[in-house]
Amino acid sequence: MTGSAVIRTLALSELECLLDWARAEGWNPGLADAAAFHAADPDGFFGCFVDGVFASGISAVRYGNDFGFIGLYIAHPDFRGQGMGRRVWVAGMAHIEGRTIGLDGVAEQQQNYRSMGFEPFYETIRWSGRLRGTAVAGVTDVSVGNLPAIIHYDRSVFPQVRKAFLSEWLKPPRSTKVLIDDGEIRGYGVCRRCNDGFKIGPLFAMGTTEAVTLVQSLVAETEGETVHIDVPAPQQGFSDYLSEAGFQKGFTTARMYRGLPPSARTADIFGVTTLELG
Repeated sequence: MTGSAVIRTLALSELECLLDWARAEGWNPGLADAAAFHAADPDGFFGCFVDGVFASGISAVRYGNDFGFIGLYIAHPDFRGQGMGRRVWVAGMAHIEGRTIGLDGVAEQQQNYRSMGFEPFYETIRWSGRLRGTAVAGVTDVSVGNLPAIIHYDRSVFPQVRKAFLSEWLKPPRSTKVLIDDGEIRGYGVCRRCNDGFKIGPLFAMGTTEAVTLVQSLVAETEGETVHIDVPAPQQGFSDYLSEAGFQKGFTTARMYRGLPPSARTADIFGVTTLELG
């Protein structure tokens, strides 16, 4: 290794660069993810710079007082094998120390994460395909009026309140659909354009029927392009629906936690929000 290495938090423009690296790795993040990611925890993104050159990065986002999530753990190809990834890992973990920590680990890294105290909680499968969308009764767009109720429902499913993140995530250019029945939110989903097609996430719903209803409404705006959803393996009924609709299985990850697993309603998760931020 040559030059001096400096670890520091990333500015928004540098986070955009890290997401460009993620695209190059084939992770297919959204085209407008950076601002919403940054809003979740402006101090939760770290980079290692060697003589001013960006060498590696990581996200280590704090949610509430007792939960954190690791993602976007990448070293630039020019700096791999030089310990740069390890440097940002240490900085990120220090930022969320003392909390339950989650991550979505690819198969080849899961044993490594286990050695650091992470245990698998459920497997996630990426399903990709095309679906004809349709307007569905009871499904509406996000609005100022229903935003507080969405954030409240989200907290029952996600381990902590994430108001700052959702206040950005639920804005255009992403499309948000909410399913309301008799004044009660039964689920919601967000669809965003990515380098390859669209991703739906989160897809939170009180049952498979509600999840299917939301998907049908969300894909109405994708103009027939490919849609990707990261579905927890326990949602077998929903996976069967996607398979019958012609979706194909892609890569898998494992949601892993270090510390006591969150007590939120994971049965409502039909599509994870992002593999980067949980």
